[in-house]
Amino acid sequence: MLAKLNYPETRRVDQADDFFGTLVADPYRWLEAADDPEVLEWTRQQHELATEALNGLPGRAAFEQRLREVWDHPQHGIPRKRGDRLFYMRNDGLNAQPVLYVKEGDEPERVLVDPNTFSDDGTVAIFDWQPTGDGRLLMYALSDGGLDWVNFRFRDVESGEDLDDKLARLKFSSVAWRKDGSGFYYSRYRDGELDEGPDNPRVSYQVYYHKLGTQQADDKLIYDDPASKGIQLSASVSSDDRFLILDITWESRIANRLYYRPIDDDGDFVRLFDELDAEYRFIGNDGDIFYILTTNGALNWRVVAVDIKNPACDNWLDVVPESEEAIAGVSIVNQRFVVTAMRLSRHVIKFYRKDGSLERELLPPGLGAVAEREQAGAFSGAKDEKMFIAWTSFLQPTQILQYDFATDELEPFFSAATPSFDPNQYETRQAFCPSQDGAKVPIFITCKRGLDLNGDNPAIMYAYGGYSFSQTPSYREWLPVWLENGGIFVVANIRGGGEYGETWHRAGMFAGRQKTYDDIHAAAEWLIENKYTSNRRLAIEGRSNGGLLVAVCMLQRPDLYGAILCHVPTIDMLRFKYFTSGRYWTTEYGDAEKSREAFDFLTAYGPLHNIKAGQAYPPILILTADHDDRVVPMHSKKLAAALQQANESDNVILLRVTTRAGHALGKATYKLIEEQVDIFAFLNQVFDMGVE
Repeated sequence: MLAKLNYPETRRVDQADDFFGTLVADPYRWLEAADDPEVLEWTRQQHELATEALNGLPGRAAFEQRLREVWDHPQHGIPRKRGDRLFYMRNDGLNAQPVLYVKEGDEPERVLVDPNTFSDDGTVAIFDWQPTGDGRLLMYALSDGGLDWVNFRFRDVESGEDLDDKLARLKFSSVAWRKDGSGFYYSRYRDGELDEGPDNPRVSYQVYYHKLGTQQADDKLIYDDPASKGIQLSASVSSDDRFLILDITWESRIANRLYYRPIDDDGDFVRLFDELDAEYRFIGNDGDIFYILTTNGALNWRVVAVDIKNPACDNWLDVVPESEEAIAGVSIVNQRFVVTAMRLSRHVIKFYRKDGSLERELLPPGLGAVAEREQAGAFSGAKDEKMFIAWTSFLQPTQILQYDFATDELEPFFSAATPSFDPNQYETRQAFCPSQDGAKVPIFITCKRGLDLNGDNPAIMYAYGGYSFSQTPSYREWLPVWLENGGIFVVANIRGGGEYGETWHRAGMFAGRQKTYDDIHAAAEWLIENKYTSNRRLAIEGRSNGGLLVAVCMLQRPDLYGAILCHVPTIDMLRFKYFTSGRYWTTEYGDAEKSREAFDFLTAYGPLHNIKAGQAYPPILILTADHDDRVVPMHSKKLAAALQQANESDNVILLRVTTRAGHALGKATYKLIEEQVDIFAFLNQVFDMGVE
């Protein structure tokens, strides 16, 4: 049974910081020192307390057995065609990690890289992979234990043997191959600069070229800007191998710089877009004509053709004009622009000819979406007559469809189904609920057909609300188990996301973030008013930025929610910038040290600064990971410590720490199942669902 627990003693320190004449206490500053023996011991005690409490709950064996059953089916990634070879990832069901395969023509597929052989516990994952254009060679990036830091390895596809080349300690970088496969461009931090620590908060990238057969130490520096701190760089090579493109993100998530130069030229880069006035993404080119996806003059995005010999804005040609349906991504396939567009928070695929005329729309079956988060990479096909589409829904695992441009036919390529789950017994509905200021917030509701709206169904509502990430329909491996036990699953498309373009995103930035909280409160009230659930049986769930969201909502409206599932959250809104990639988040949240206005609105909602002693907050399960080097665990630890200190009710505050895991990608399947068993057991007890 979950009842008031005896929490580990947590030391408080006399620490305060001065912000514009206001002293702000930070009594748990010492928990930031992740490797300090005292912090390690405190973390161990917290996790052991959570483990003991969760392990004693009913329903665990039933949940675990059923989760393993519904999880055990093939899960395919989208193929990439290079030369005559297809490359794709697949997990056959319960493997710790998906395996990378290659298939040539009518020959049987063969394993190319199996990360499950790289560690005894299955926690080494393929973080990224990029074949050369001819499919002869492969780069694969390995992450150990969930870290964002990766090492690059290289494999000869024919022989299956690794090359001698190895690149170490890289982060947020991929490779841009030269057409002949002789080498590639990549990004890394300046020598001596680490992506961590309060003493070095504004490290920056450089771009290098690695020639195969050489050492990393001998790589050629391509671009550096020593005067700039905090820039992120990514390089790409045009498909005709004529141009090297640089994307420079500097001080803003809503603007970037885009440079280029002839690929064999060692001279200066041409500063094509240098004003930080909008976002500019290189899609492709026909000779000197660059196709650019941009928010310049179009907050819902548009595609323009820019003649680099005459690049003034007045000379641009609209190829895909802005419309009410925001563009989520664009690829060039079969000499067409394949556009993923947002239509009422779901996706529609549109084909445009190079002259800008709309050829047709493609709407795969079901209320679904393109499965890949980065929509620009969601299609595969290049100049081929066929392309692959990764498509998913709340009730349909990701399926790989193949579209034939010549016949206009869409057929399954890799089918996907959960054999022991019948999705026809369930449905997804869409509704629009008014927020406090009248904005209509879309929500998706997945539940049993003919659901009895008795006002007391257990429900999980998921939301994110930031960084222009759209929460489109997508399958979760655990969802069948929740639905079978009478649960409802809701996704709220609150402001801060990209469901309605940059206008929707920017409405939830900086001081506007309160709108994201108002939106989820409104969605909760709508669900209760329309008898889907009650405040007693409504859980809100969020990850990362969404973890911040649900923590704030719990503090603002403790009466509205019955349970909180808070994954890897950003919590300390005054100090986040001092840890790993947190320095980039000031462009979404603001910087409390640089602006009095930012300090005011960050402390107005920041979780650590709004916890009230004696308030009965809903039961909360805080989930973090010891190797999370994106949103470091100190956020979760500070939240748990502060809530436990203020708590005077019987509602539990649990801190669960996954070992050998990171922020999200690469978590082993068995660890995902173990985590979901704990979540279901927690909700089963809190909501009195009766699963034994």
